[in-house]
Amino acid sequence: MNTVRTAAGENTGAQKVALVTGAGSGIGRAVAVELLAAGWSVALAGRRPEKLEETAASAPAGAAALPVRADVSRPEDVTALFAAVRARFGRLDLLFNNAGTFGPGGVPVEELPYEAWRHVVDTNLNGAFLCAQAAYRQMKEQDPRGGRIINNGSISAHTPRPHSVAYTATKHALTGLTKSLSLDGRPYGIAVGQIDIGNAATDMTAGMQTGALQANGETAPEPVMDVADVARTVRHMAELPLEANVQFATVMATAMPYVGRG
Repeated sequence: MNTVRTAAGENTGAQKVALVTGAGSGIGRAVAVELLAAGWSVALAGRRPEKLEETAASAPAGAAALPVRADVSRPEDVTALFAAVRARFGRLDLLFNNAGTFGPGGVPVEELPYEAWRHVVDTNLNGAFLCAQAAYRQMKEQDPRGGRIINNGSISAHTPRPHSVAYTATKHALTGLTKSLSLDGRPYGIAVGQIDIGNAATDMTAGMQTGALQANGETAPEPVMDVADVARTVRHMAELPLEANVQFATVMATAMPYVGRG
């Protein structure tokens, strides 16, 4: 599916072009809509075409949104995704590497099926690598050269929740990916940073307000924050000149049990 919603619609070349993975819901949708409202042209990637269309429909009139069905864990899907972005917009200024999955919740490490572990690794880590690799190739070749990649880490890139071994391992690995990409991108004007998000109010975190398992074995409600505050933070990172970079940013519900977790 390579449909585009645009009214005044053709990219003039002055508009910045972004690709948001996992754009069909949650943080991905919020960031995509924020960028579209700010005048960016945005490619919306995800596995569910109907959800991508909903995101495109949430954009302001005249915004250029390109929904593309893609599973980032599949190399052939990633290749087709970046080809669609290049064909429609001609360049790429920002990749927001956001697609991810928590995996089965509440499963102790000794009971976690290998297939479940592999699915989380393939989506969160391998998918982020494949998209970053494709973005590198595009950003090195385009004129003017360069661009920005922002990886969606997590509070779990620092501190785990109970029974989250696959998710936590991949988010720690994303930090290493971010650092390595940032170093290797310097000669090509490619800036790479990471945003670590804690308790943004989305469907994925809906249960936290009623009760989340804590490190001491108790279940307790946790505060959440407006996902729009995450979107504004990503936009700030994205709109810096390439000479400046937010290497790591943490945005979280102020009173969530992170500082002092456990």
